[in-house]
Amino acid sequence: MKSNSHFTKLLRIKLNAVLKAQPSLLPKGAACLLAVSGGQDSLCLAKIFQMQRSKFNWGLTIAHCDHQWRHDSRANAEHVEKIAKEWGISFCLRTATGSLTSEASAREWRYEMLVDMARESKSAYVVTGHTRSDRVETLLYNLMRGSGADGLASLTWQRSLTPEINLVRPLLQVSRHETAAFCQENNIVVWEDSTNQNLDYRRNRLRLETIPYLQTHFNPQLENAIAQTSELLQADVIYLEEKAQHFFVENVSVIWDATAPRLHRQHLQQQPLALQRRIARQFLSRYLIHQVNFEDIERFLNLLTAQNRSQSAPFKGQIFALVDHPWIVLQHQ
Repeated sequence: MKSNSHFTKLLRIKLNAVLKAQPSLLPKGAACLLAVSGGQDSLCLAKIFQMQRSKFNWGLTIAHCDHQWRHDSRANAEHVEKIAKEWGISFCLRTATGSLTSEASAREWRYEMLVDMARESKSAYVVTGHTRSDRVETLLYNLMRGSGADGLASLTWQRSLTPEINLVRPLLQVSRHETAAFCQENNIVVWEDSTNQNLDYRRNRLRLETIPYLQTHFNPQLENAIAQTSELLQADVIYLEEKAQHFFVENVSVIWDATAPRLHRQHLQQQPLALQRRIARQFLSRYLIHQVNFEDIERFLNLLTAQNRSQSAPFKGQIFALVDHPWIVLQHQ
């Protein structure tokens, strides 16, 4: 390692501290699929995992998803494959064959492919290079969309992709400035994605214009402050989700049914509003064909005080909720 290795040492210390504080995040001997785009954050992730591989006895595979969005996407994939070979890490590639028309569809395809490659490589952990900077962007982006606490705390240390595969983000205490400096110290050639400068993408505008403005005019330590808020919210979200799940435990207040599932209205009324909303979301999420939003939840909860036989406006998929005292029932039109 070079003598000028301040950021390399710093990031190794940060990673070790995270894994010591959360030993179940990435246990020793874990098989890890590293999601690498070729940008500075993901290459920093891959290199630091290569450095720590022997210490933790990790099995490593680098995974790359080629969305076919840019004219240089194939060269980008070949660049990542070359680095994987130089670092002695196995490589997996998936290339999109259909049209990915939006950021949302690209993200959905990417995670499907990461799960597929994790199974192929027998990896129980998909590891991404999301940083503290990404966490700040996500919170601000979701705040402007009107998200609740779940959306504001959505970039968490880990979440389940399938019952056997976890997504892990071990660099959430690292800034984008630090990953850039790490790559420079280690002479890592970063692939510059031209779309990252395109202000037509709202997240790019947040990163390039909004956040620097807020740092200059409101709080130079904005990243630390917002990342701390996200961490605090996440603890609240975990607690409230667990409390909401208890409502269903004894199956007294719910009937899970393929054609007419129902919640006990009076039992739900006895819960605090914060739990009512979470219980309704957990219930609706099992049956609605789309991601449950605030309007869906409020439409359902309005029936708590409605007359018997009242019904809601339809949800997507021609499903509506009906008061059949003492239950609120979901039915197809």
